[in-house]
Amino acid sequence: MMVTYFLKNQLCLINTRLSGWLLFFIVLGLVVDHPESAFAHPMPNSVVLLNIHASRIDVELQIPLVELQSAWGHAVNDSSAGLVSRLGPQLRAYLKTHVRPQSPSGRFWNVSVGELIVHESQNPINGVYRELTAQVQMVPPSGEDVRQFTFYYDVVLHQVMTHKILVSVRQDWERGQLAEVEPVQVGTISLDIVNNRILPLPVSIASGSSWAGFTAMVKLGTQHIAEGTDHLLFLFVLLLPAPLLVAGQRWGRFGGVRYSLKRLLLIVTAFTVGHSITLLLGSLGWVRLPSQPIEILIAVSILVSAIHAVRPIFPGRETWIAAGFGLIHGLAFASTLVNLQLDAGPMALSILGFNLGIELMQLLIIVLVIPWLMLLSRTKAYTIVRLTGSFLAGIAALAWIVERVTGQANGLTQGIETAVGYAPYGLIVLALLALYLTWRSKQLPAAYPD
Repeated sequence: MMVTYFLKNQLCLINTRLSGWLLFFIVLGLVVDHPESAFAHPMPNSVVLLNIHASRIDVELQIPLVELQSAWGHAVNDSSAGLVSRLGPQLRAYLKTHVRPQSPSGRFWNVSVGELIVHESQNPINGVYRELTAQVQMVPPSGEDVRQFTFYYDVVLHQVMTHKILVSVRQDWERGQLAEVEPVQVGTISLDIVNNRILPLPVSIASGSSWAGFTAMVKLGTQHIAEGTDHLLFLFVLLLPAPLLVAGQRWGRFGGVRYSLKRLLLIVTAFTVGHSITLLLGSLGWVRLPSQPIEILIAVSILVSAIHAVRPIFPGRETWIAAGFGLIHGLAFASTLVNLQLDAGPMALSILGFNLGIELMQLLIIVLVIPWLMLLSRTKAYTIVRLTGSFLAGIAALAWIVERVTGQANGLTQGIETAVGYAPYGLIVLALLALYLTWRSKQLPAAYPD
């Protein structure tokens, strides 16, 4: 009997240990297979993001609803559906009471609470997480410095003593900091345990200049066009047949250096004028279109240009086509500036700087590519280069059209983004091929006399 009892105890112990190890490995497997899910649940802290303007600060508050529920007393987390429509006015009044910036002179700022949005996310490890995003505007009294203030903020902390508030600057145009990059943390608001009180956060943001904002926008423009694969591909495919003469319904021989340079200059200038016009109009809010049809039309512009590079469908009118499609591309550029929500003065300089950055990067790429295309266009092999480039661009355009119509990514568009990383190597191959074929053609009778 004693032996039987001992064996049963050992078996139970082994079974318990095995169950524990099994649970451990299941959780470990989830973490390994889905690391983004295992650690995606935000910490129960509030986040305050500051967008600094010349005479105001636009603020985005990100507040966990489970913490807000404990502090406010309303079931905002347990009953988050329709929260804004049910409790919007009361919630705005509550937030306004607990957001109090104060100037060094002792005067408090004017605070207004705007749009409220509830976000919900879920993952298999942490479950459901709900968060309130509130748009707040803080305006200092007349004559006070917008960059110097004491920030009294205790939306949750006045009741939940373990809560923390992370305060960061997301955008400060005068210091060259844009919302495109990571926010810069200013400080943390939490309970002072020793004195049992909530200490306000002193905020002192260094002054900037219009030059810093302007140069930041030039840099953003160069980055935008460098990463804008579809914009560059449109221009590249439109330029493919530019050095060639039209022979009936086909592309013929090389038209000569002067002819080629003139056509290239006209096409690039027309595209620049086109996108500059709508960049200006779109940034000022005079023209506003949904982003989806704009992105679809950009992909269509690539497809049309690819067909034209195979066989001329609008010979001699490339300048007008470049200008027309440039208008569409400019609206896509404008959306970047609109999202910055700048005041009139900074917006004017930003339009100039952003457009200058686009043109500088566009010019650099053209200078790097066009000489090799012109060399290749003198050789018989250029037909293969032109058709291959047109075919690949057409496939990319179709993939983008499908993706932008359906809203679903596909393997082709993901492959395009991967291939873009190898573009410098492609340029080297293009240059070597152009130099080799040019050297080879000089060893043989000229195929295409100037």
